[in-house]
Amino acid sequence: MTQPQMTTSENSPRPAPGQGAMLVISDAEFEKLRALIKERFGIHLTDQKRSLVVGRLQKLLRTEGFATFSAYYEHLVTDKSERGLSELINRISTNHTYFNREKGHFDFFAQTALPEIAARLRRENSRDLRIWCAGCSSGEEPYMLVMLMMEYFGREYAQWNAGILATDISEPVLATARAGVYTEERVQQLPEALRRKYFRSCGNAQARIDEAVRQEITFRRFNLMNLQFPFKKHFHIIFCRNVMIYFDQPTRETLVRRFHQITAPDGYLFIGHSETLGRNHDLYRYVMPAVFQKGVRS
Repeated sequence: MTQPQMTTSENSPRPAPGQGAMLVISDAEFEKLRALIKERFGIHLTDQKRSLVVGRLQKLLRTEGFATFSAYYEHLVTDKSERGLSELINRISTNHTYFNREKGHFDFFAQTALPEIAARLRRENSRDLRIWCAGCSSGEEPYMLVMLMMEYFGREYAQWNAGILATDISEPVLATARAGVYTEERVQQLPEALRRKYFRSCGNAQARIDEAVRQEITFRRFNLMNLQFPFKKHFHIIFCRNVMIYFDQPTRETLVRRFHQITAPDGYLFIGHSETLGRNHDLYRYVMPAVFQKGVRS
């Protein structure tokens, strides 16, 4: 793909937006957009992401009739409906995931974390198991967790309030997740037993997740940069994997503190293998790579 031409002058002439015309972005325009994206969504765009921003927004600006990135920015900050901001994050965010990604996490969930928490809840005469997938993307992660829970509990699963809250900032990927339809090639990444038991072919080389699994997940649009998390109860397990890689260190530390506040005692936090909890890692106890546990008195 041809890289967009760059300019460093706010007043440099721009080609008119038309067929084949390529808009350019000035330093000042990029700084404004970068600051807005950081403020509203926590995503830290480095200078190296400049061409990515231009490439992903080019068609949108032409379609909506914005002659400059400055005009587009003014629309974003004055649009009270915030539909423009929603479209912006849909274009900017990268959603890459697959079934059984970072398999060791799912093994630990099924073999250690889930049995441990279930046993504790049984002792407390409770069946309320709360799990949150923050940054669920197209749904593979929460579906994987529900399948593993159904396998662990077996017939007892119906006696548990064990559904999953799955959230993401991008409405298009949430729509994919809610549909629960994936290419058969992607489903092949699952263990054969899970694939045969929980998926049905629906033609066109696609497979649909079983309705019993799909109905156990509540998909919601949610911005992790919200100042307050509106949850009345704590979560026993939080998955937030490969999300914080897009944040700078202060944003990560703030988010981890918020996760800590809504994690139940002895609850678990799963993050991506390329991520770190930063200086506030003492909020959780290290368990294994990218898996942490909140202490009873922490």
